[in-house]
Amino acid sequence: MCIDLKTFFASVECVERKLDPFKTDLVVADPSRGDGAICLAISPKMKLRGIKNRCRMWEIPKNIHPIIAKPRMKKYRDYSIYINTIYLDYVNEEDWFAYSIDECFIDATPYLNYYKKTPKEFAKMLIDAVYKKTGITAAAGIGTNMYLAKIALDITAKHSKDNIGYLDENLYKEQLWHHTPLTDFWQIGRGIERRLFNLHLKDMFDISKCEESLLYKEFGINAEILIDHSKGIEPCTIKDVKEYKPKSNSISNTHVLDKDYNFEDARNILIEMVDNLILDLVSRKKYASTVSLYIGYTKDKIPPMKFTVKLEQATSSYTIILNKILSEYDFRVNQFILIRRIGIFFGNLKEKLIEQLDLFSIHEISEKDLRIEMAMNEIKNKYGKNSILRGLSFTENATQIKRNKLLGGHNAE
Repeated sequence: MCIDLKTFFASVECVERKLDPFKTDLVVADPSRGDGAICLAISPKMKLRGIKNRCRMWEIPKNIHPIIAKPRMKKYRDYSIYINTIYLDYVNEEDWFAYSIDECFIDATPYLNYYKKTPKEFAKMLIDAVYKKTGITAAAGIGTNMYLAKIALDITAKHSKDNIGYLDENLYKEQLWHHTPLTDFWQIGRGIERRLFNLHLKDMFDISKCEESLLYKEFGINAEILIDHSKGIEPCTIKDVKEYKPKSNSISNTHVLDKDYNFEDARNILIEMVDNLILDLVSRKKYASTVSLYIGYTKDKIPPMKFTVKLEQATSSYTIILNKILSEYDFRVNQFILIRRIGIFFGNLKEKLIEQLDLFSIHEISEKDLRIEMAMNEIKNKYGKNSILRGLSFTENATQIKRNKLLGGHNAE
């Protein structure tokens, strides 16, 4: 089964105020970001009014005056941890997998006989336990595999009075083969939906009947997932998920700026981001072999600038990596167009450092940088992220001090 905490952030804010989420107009958003701020969550009552989750503040009808709760990500994380301990009072950790801050999968198979419950009764037992201890309402999708459980949650549970949906392969075909839009289905975004439309595939029934070679030609190896899911098939189990180790080996730092930045100010933000990412690299005891940079301009019609370069040798040196990124930034980025998005990626990470010695003392630079980064990490871990910073972070348009107070890109406290 897949269990989700309904409008989680908004429900937490209502519970903290001793208000009923189903009787209260409340949005979780940062008012300092203006009418264009995204509502991270809206209360169930506002959803019943037809207002969409993740709307912007200006999209809320003028006749509705909701409570505006500033995001408190640490608070939501603490609630999430506590609620998951409630689940673990009933199941073993090996049969539980946290999918997101407000969603988890549970393999209920071993517990139905033990608790003498049907699948729906077992799900209701967990939902009731969460509500009794926190006041937060949960919903559950039950399926004969992880995919069907997720789809039962996302599509059928919301139309059920008890907030529980159930699907097996036959019910999936009967109820959802012709369901639209396709974006309601797990792992199908607008881009994939558009490509399917171009193949004249409008629903899961069409995909299930499509010539497989055509799908493989369009989607490559990912066609296997589409083909299986169109038939309600998913061989992956919670055990498989927990044992999976991704082949990709990279770390990244992306930043959507709160205003348009000119070339020089964005360059300073870039330096802060490189510093932050290298601290992460050092703490993981990894060495980067490639660096990539993404710059999104404020004018949508102008394509973003992006590139990847290979370093001469794998390194975690602040000096070497920063100089490489800045030289590429200065050469490639348009100096006359304002910037709104920056992304940095360190790729092809190595576990061990194998250096090619040369005549220019690169080894000495790397060793010095490493000692500095390790010392900074030690201080930050002990006294907080803002306990030691480079002077650049105290300039007018710097963002590192503010970002260090965020959790998941939003206010932590």
